[in-house]
Amino acid sequence: MSATPVLIAEATPVLTAEGAPVEVPAPDPTIAPRWSEQLFTAFIVVTPIAALAWAAQHFWHHGIGWFDLSLAIVLYAITGHGIALGFHRLFTHRSFKAHRWLRIALAVSGSMAVEGSLIGWVSNHRRHHVYSDQPGDPHSPLSFGQGFLPQLRGLGHAHMGWLFSGTQSNPEKWSRDLLADPDMVMVSKLVPVWMALSLLVPFGLGWAVTQSITGALLALLWAGGVRIALLHHVTWSINSLAHMFGERPYKSNDHSGNIAWLAVFSFGESWHNTHHAFPALARHGCDAGQIDSSARLLRIFETMGWASKVRWPTPDQLASRRILATP
Repeated sequence: MSATPVLIAEATPVLTAEGAPVEVPAPDPTIAPRWSEQLFTAFIVVTPIAALAWAAQHFWHHGIGWFDLSLAIVLYAITGHGIALGFHRLFTHRSFKAHRWLRIALAVSGSMAVEGSLIGWVSNHRRHHVYSDQPGDPHSPLSFGQGFLPQLRGLGHAHMGWLFSGTQSNPEKWSRDLLADPDMVMVSKLVPVWMALSLLVPFGLGWAVTQSITGALLALLWAGGVRIALLHHVTWSINSLAHMFGERPYKSNDHSGNIAWLAVFSFGESWHNTHHAFPALARHGCDAGQIDSSARLLRIFETMGWASKVRWPTPDQLASRRILATP
């Protein structure tokens, strides 16, 4: 895998697959965030990191119990697939259709990842695709110039800094379909409930299994705070690392790259160049040997009749934009 950062001197024009320029709408305005919004964002971002640091300091020599580890892995998989398969592939790109109960389940599980509301997340990501690595992209790492320090600043902005920048992606502009869906509006409005549930579930299970407050707090630490922190940084790494590093086997209108080592932890999301080359496809790991658990889970849903009209890749599609031979 290539680990060479991308250097650009100016914005690259956005083109269609045929090479024709695309007329994109004017970027949404950047509005100075209110202190309460910044405080809430800081709480969401910093608290899981603090939990991770505290756990590393206090339990480095004691390890982690099998119950806490198992619960953390299960909740990581549920909430992570809620983001990757639900927020991203279903709601943002409409890569497949799903029964109502599955749509709601994916929306709730994604909301429990503590990455904001469904409609807000989708609005930002749709905007990202329109302006990817151009002015107007909410979190491109390539907008601070050339050189080591500007690119380091860009990575920080794309990874976390943009969350505090006052970026506003108007749902009326980017997510009208979700605003017209009462179920998704309700799920988005109840995001504080899902965030609280993401912590209450491990605490409650820890209490039920261990019958002790210590066991409940340890489950809350590992399967709550630490799990949320890890998933946050994996998700944000797609915004930062995968737009500066990685292989680029397919033509795309940006600097997205495929990062193989992130695939397991991101549920297939780190095949990011492939995704930006074919945004509507339900599978991102399209080449041989590329791990994409979200696509495998979707195949099960399709087989069970819970998902339909899945946009699977075809050999002709992939060949039309391939620029590098795949071993």
